[in-house]
Amino acid sequence: MIELRKIGAWVIYACFTLVMIGCSGSNASSDDEVEQETEQPDPVDNTPTADYPLSDQTNIGKWVLNTDLSDEFEGTALDETKWLIQGRNGEYKSNFRGRPPSQFSTDNVRLEDGKLKLETRWDPDYNFSPTTHPNTGETYENITTAAVITKKEFLYGYMEVKCKAADAEVTSSFWATGNNTEFDFFEMFGDHRQSNKAWRDRELWWSIHDWTSAGQGRTTYTEHHDLGYRVADDFHVYGFEWDANGLKIFIDGELFRYASKATINAYDDVANSNGGNGANENFVVTKPIALWFDQETFPWHGVPDSKADLELNSPADKKDDGIVDFEIEYLRVWQKS
Repeated sequence: MIELRKIGAWVIYACFTLVMIGCSGSNASSDDEVEQETEQPDPVDNTPTADYPLSDQTNIGKWVLNTDLSDEFEGTALDETKWLIQGRNGEYKSNFRGRPPSQFSTDNVRLEDGKLKLETRWDPDYNFSPTTHPNTGETYENITTAAVITKKEFLYGYMEVKCKAADAEVTSSFWATGNNTEFDFFEMFGDHRQSNKAWRDRELWWSIHDWTSAGQGRTTYTEHHDLGYRVADDFHVYGFEWDANGLKIFIDGELFRYASKATINAYDDVANSNGGNGANENFVVTKPIALWFDQETFPWHGVPDSKADLELNSPADKKDDGIVDFEIEYLRVWQKS
C-alpha cells in the first residue's frame, strides 16, 4: 500500500512538472509575440527637398530661393514674364539668331510633362530671316533650334539645373550673358560621330568669355571634363556655386570641380585662347548676368544632314517628327540671405 502511494505521488509530481514546462513554453512564445509586435520606427525619408541645393540639403549656406529666376516648368506654357523666347516680337538678346546653319525659332519651345523642352527641328521649309549670317556670310538652312533667356539678372548665387541633353549632333547649353561677359556653365554635344571625338558625348565643357573691347568675345578660361556617362542618356542635376572667389561645380549633389579666382586668373589665355583679353584678369564674371538655355549647331563637331541623320538616336516611335529635345526639369537659383 505504501508503495502504491509513492507511485501515485510520483505520477502527480511528473504531471505537475509537465504542466509547468508547458506553461513556461507558452509564456516564452507569448513574450516572443510581444516582441514581434513592438512598433518599429518609421522609415527615414531621403527624398531631397526642393527648398535647398541638392549638395546642401541642411542649408548650411543659408540659401534663399530667388523666385524671379527659378522655374519648375509645371504650367502649360512658358512664363514669358520671366523668360524671353529669343526672337519673340523680333527681340534678339546679344543680336544672336543662332549659329549657322541653324537659326532660333520661337515655335521650338514647349512645356510638356512638367519640363521645358527646347526643340531642334529638321525644318528646310522654314522662312529663315536673314538667310545668311551678316558677319560671316554663312547660310542659315535646314535646321531650327531655340533659346530662352531670363528677363532678370543677378549677381552671385547657386544655380541648379536638372536636365537631359538632346541625343543628336547639336548642343544643349546652359549659359549666361551680362555686362560684356559670357559665362558658359555647360555646352553639351549629345552625339559625336567623329571617331576622334567619341568621348565628347560624355563631356562637360565650361568657359568664360570677355566681350569688352579688350576681349572681343575671346575665351579667358575654359575646362573640359569627361563625366563618365553620356549626357543624353538620362537626367542629371548640375549645380554651380558662383561667387567673388570662383566657381564650384556639383554633379548630382557631389562636388565635382572647384576653380578659384586665382586659378582662373593664372590661366594663360593669351597662349591658349587666341589672345584672350591680354593682361587683364580672366575672372571677368563679377557683374550681374541673365541665364540662357539654348540649342545650337557646332559645325566643327558635325551637323545633321537629313531628318534621318538628326533622329538617328531617337526612339523608334519618334523618328518621323524631325524633332529632338533638350529637356529641362527645373532651374533653381538661390542667393545668400
